[in-house]
Amino acid sequence: MRLLDEQYMNTPFYGVDKMTFWLGRQGHHVNPKRVRRLLRQMGIEAIYPRPNRNLSNPNKAHKIFPYLLKGVGIYHVDQVWSIDITYIRMHQGWVYLVAVIDWYSRYVLSWEISVTLEPLFCIEALRRALSERSPEIFNTDQGSQFTSPDFTNILLDRGIKVSMDGRGRCFDNIFIERLWRSVKVEEVYIRDYDTVSEANYYLSRYFEFYNNERLHASLGYQTPAEVYFGALAPPVALRAPSGANAPKSMISPSKNVNIFV
Repeated sequence: MRLLDEQYMNTPFYGVDKMTFWLGRQGHHVNPKRVRRLLRQMGIEAIYPRPNRNLSNPNKAHKIFPYLLKGVGIYHVDQVWSIDITYIRMHQGWVYLVAVIDWYSRYVLSWEISVTLEPLFCIEALRRALSERSPEIFNTDQGSQFTSPDFTNILLDRGIKVSMDGRGRCFDNIFIERLWRSVKVEEVYIRDYDTVSEANYYLSRYFEFYNNERLHASLGYQTPAEVYFGALAPPVALRAPSGANAPKSMISPSKNVNIFV
């Protein structure tokens, strides 16, 4: 799974067959069925239209909102926010990471991790993002975590327009897909998290760096925080999820870490 995850960042256009042959070249001879199963388990798919995204399976009983952003220019902060889920590998197993991002500034407004795909951690990330500001349009995919009335009603009650990606349209949420690439290449792949609390701690440090220090060429070599709050504003610390403490080797055993389960 680690090899597949890393290779996906290098060649996100590889499907099952190419991944299978690539693994064979690395000395790992597995059949396509196993590769397909692992990719589905990790929520990974090649970048071209596909009928399903396994981290965000739809619920036919939920209302699907139209995609509102086709041809729309993004001109200011808080015009469009979006949310998505990705898989984060660990030494043994994995966790799921959800984040809310402002499209104009690339600023990460909130994030949470969970060991399951239950909607609660997505709802918590949404509530935290909305605790101080709100967007005009909130974009999601059609996953059941985001189409749930418990999620969409939070937005509708605030008068926020809900937009949902078209099925299989991987580029409708391209800004957060680029965020996931940065998180994995610049943080996840250079570490080997042993515990969920360790993943939580280092992801918290990374998002602080990403928002307040990482320069973006697309932003004129400014940081997301400088663009979101104004170039003269001081760096603003992103409030990490509860329990984003130092890993066990760095903290007192008496400190508790709360993770969504």
